[in-house]
Amino acid sequence: MTATNIALILTASAFLVFFFHPKTRNHPLWQATVTPLASIIGSGFLVAGPILAHAVGTMAWLAMTGLCAIAYLFGMAIRHNIVHVEPVLAKQPPAIVFVLERASEIALSLAYFVSVAYYLNLFAAFGLRFVDVIDPVWIQIVATVAISIIAVVGTLRGLSGLERFEVVAVGLKLSMIAGLFAALALASVFALNDGSFHWDVTEHAHGRREIGILLGLVILVQGFETSRYLSGKYDAATRVKTMRWAQALSSAVYLIFIVLITSYFTDRLSGDGGETAIIDMLLPVGTAIAPLIIIAALASQSSAAVADMNGAAGLLSEASGRRISVNYGNLITALVAVAITWTTNIYEIIAYASKAFVVYYALQSAQAAYSAWQLGQYGRVILFVLGVLIAGVVLVFAIPADV
Repeated sequence: MTATNIALILTASAFLVFFFHPKTRNHPLWQATVTPLASIIGSGFLVAGPILAHAVGTMAWLAMTGLCAIAYLFGMAIRHNIVHVEPVLAKQPPAIVFVLERASEIALSLAYFVSVAYYLNLFAAFGLRFVDVIDPVWIQIVATVAISIIAVVGTLRGLSGLERFEVVAVGLKLSMIAGLFAALALASVFALNDGSFHWDVTEHAHGRREIGILLGLVILVQGFETSRYLSGKYDAATRVKTMRWAQALSSAVYLIFIVLITSYFTDRLSGDGGETAIIDMLLPVGTAIAPLIIIAALASQSSAAVADMNGAAGLLSEASGRRISVNYGNLITALVAVAITWTTNIYEIIAYASKAFVVYYALQSAQAAYSAWQLGQYGRVILFVLGVLIAGVVLVFAIPADV
């Protein structure tokens, strides 16, 4: 067994013990952090490498920094709304506040439809790599089955049946990521020592197409907004704090991962199996890499899908004035996700999901800007208006990576 395999297994095992220890698993702050974290680290660390290699080559670390910064700006707007807008909504809000909030809920529920399809299509793609299947039709079939299983659990047992799964999946996912980081870091040290370390310039998109692909990757760092809708379980201060933690931890995961894998970049993205290119990209690191990535993928995709299906069902129920129950909201979300699965490919889903989420972020940024104006916080007004403008640019110029 190679040193990288040993480092991977030992590190992953140590983190498994930590994350599954009752004190960690049952800590209220960790539980409040898990829901946004389940969505943010859903699939970005799996597809980000190959797509960023295709889009910007060795400048991937800078592109990911920009994506995380944009996400943090949107997160600031949502945290402002948790503190300052939620109390207004609980009373008799002005018409503009009510309209922006209701439009945000509708936009987010539609975005969740797309993201559930996105997560579970990747779940299927990585799961089928266990048996070396990359046929798009089989990926669609398995994704449909996965969506159906989660929908049945959500419809029959409601949110509680799904939420318990999130804590387990996130702990497993983070443990696998820690093991992967240890293996990659050790491999980098060996490469530096023997002089083989390099960041080769790979072929990638240029100009407007390069920018368009990057703008279509906002979905990679989406998920923090789920804290906005946990008011039934956690107070505002807890949600603000744990959302900030989730964004900081996920940004660190993305940036460290991109830096560690840049030396393995290839120009492979198109064609069947491109969505799982990270497995082939990192095979030189060690034989344990492929099964670990697949396990991490299955955990991350399923937990993220659960989190977003929860969110979609809750928003559908709220937007319908409780005429649609949360349980049936899960069913509706699943039906739409299945339709998307059979009418698009994974790169189109990523771009469409990014656009759907930035509509929500634009509305929440506008809400925050109006609130900040009312409070006389004019510096924040400028920041939140910038968020609206960035969202508009994404809507106009974002394109799928395989275009």
